Amino acid sequence: MLDINLIRENPALVKEKLARKGFPVDFSEFLARDGKRRELIYRTEQLKAEKNKTSAAIPRLKKEGQDVAPVLERMKQIGEEIRLGDEQLGVLEKAQQEFLDSLPNLPADDLAAGGKENNQVVRVSGSKPVFTFPPQHHVDLVERLGIIDYVRGVKLGGSGFWLYRGNGARLEWALLNFFMEEHLNDGYEMILPPHILTYQCGYAAGQFPKFKDDVFQLRREDGDSGGFTHFILPTAETALVNLHRDEVLDEDALPFKYFAYTPCYRKEAGSYRAEERGMIRGHQFNKIEMFQYTLPEQSPAALDELVEKAARLVGKLGLHFRVSKLAAGDCSASMTRTYDIEVWIPSMNEYKEVSSASSAGDYQARRGNIRFRRKSTGRLEYVHTLNASGLATSRILPAIAEQFQQADGHIAVPEVLRKWMDGRAVI
Repeated sequence: MLDINLIRENPALVKEKLARKGFPVDFSEFLARDGKRRELIYRTEQLKAEKNKTSAAIPRLKKEGQDVAPVLERMKQIGEEIRLGDEQLGVLEKAQQEFLDSLPNLPADDLAAGGKENNQVVRVSGSKPVFTFPPQHHVDLVERLGIIDYVRGVKLGGSGFWLYRGNGARLEWALLNFFMEEHLNDGYEMILPPHILTYQCGYAAGQFPKFKDDVFQLRREDGDSGGFTHFILPTAETALVNLHRDEVLDEDALPFKYFAYTPCYRKEAGSYRAEERGMIRGHQFNKIEMFQYTLPEQSPAALDELVEKAARLVGKLGLHFRVSKLAAGDCSASMTRTYDIEVWIPSMNEYKEVSSASSAGDYQARRGNIRFRRKSTGRLEYVHTLNASGLATSRILPAIAEQFQQADGHIAVPEVLRKWMDGRAVI
């Protein structure tokens, strides 16, 4: 959530920044409503002060034998005015909050305006594989080797699901073990969160209310259609950002560094492109998520760390990849800055994102009321939150299959994974 004082003080600046993110906005009505709300608050507080003063004087007036009927009538009038004022305040505050909830985060000043066409490649690692034989699509490779079963995945879950078998399941688990070992070695605390979260978790993460239809919602058993109270997490970020919701953190203890393993459940609305068959997009996939809570001055270095950690994982697997700095309009709604780590998929002739390393600044912390007390001033300030996939497997495994395919149709196993595969060098 944006700082309302920034909108009050410099609406033109906020409007310009949001336009760079592709979000046109007019603050005229909001500011007029905000002015009316503040006037109403002042008027209501004055009435309440008068009521308290008058109420305290009634016993004295009675003791002096004075007629208190006019005073009681005034008290009744004040009470009605306060009631009406509180009702109007409720309406104004609800409208104000709904408007604030609809605003995305402001993009960082150095980001290019516009969408993904303006993303900037800042790093390329390795070279695209060159094959001396006709390369195969990962779907054909893994089906022939019997390590991914798409037919039975659809039988069990419907379109957009698959299942891992034999060495495919072991390769998937080897990837997760490798990622977890790296994060533990780097001093991150491991979290295994619930997969079913409350609505408030989605709100604090910045996903609700605007993107509430993108998740699998859980409805009440009595058939209440008034809304949903729980949902299945689309990413562990949604859980991790809520670990310290409504808490005041110790300045000296920050930063907090976490990682979590969960499956991720996505509706993935819209039609798939023909070349995205297989595991490139699906309704359920495995992911390790990294997350940090930092002081505001720590967050730039924290984002650099997350980008480097995600890139290092892909690099240790031996895959060709690149790192892109996203333009303002390609950053997600909650984020002020994002770098994508993108792996090369030969059959698609393009790079696909396997990690987005992002900073939300204080946007999520405001929604989740996550603060720390600055020792030098004694004032409460909002923390900064950052996240990055480390990594999602649903595109890493296809990249391994395609980049490391052999002329005989086998797949070379990355060396860093072999200890979890009984030393197996090929599948």
